[in-house]
Amino acid sequence: MHLDHDPASPVGDSIGFDEFLKVDIRIGTILSAEPYAGARKPAYRLLIDFGPGVGRKKSSAQITENYAPEDLPGRQIAAVVNFPPRQIGKFLSEVLTLGFADEAGAVTLFAPDRPVPNGARLF
Repeated sequence: MHLDHDPASPVGDSIGFDEFLKVDIRIGTILSAEPYAGARKPAYRLLIDFGPGVGRKKSSAQITENYAPEDLPGRQIAAVVNFPPRQIGKFLSEVLTLGFADEAGAVTLFAPDRPVPNGARLF
């Protein structure tokens, strides 16, 4: 699957609302972030708390250009929690941390503008 990060790209294929609801996007709080030394592209290994319904999950995130690992714990982020885990090198990424490309193409995390409970679902 190729994802187009160009803001001028056309709208993707239409999907039904029921299809959208199958994608489970939740808010979690980053508990820890450390450089992922074995990654092909610079990345961090994140441990994220999604509350009692989802629990704590790991994610590999290519966010090194805009974030230092010491600035990430305590930050709330959005992630897809119902994709199958994905092996990234020796690390098993359990959720897909969401972000948008900035003008330079570096990832900016997607997060609520006010605190919400961990595990809150996007609707």
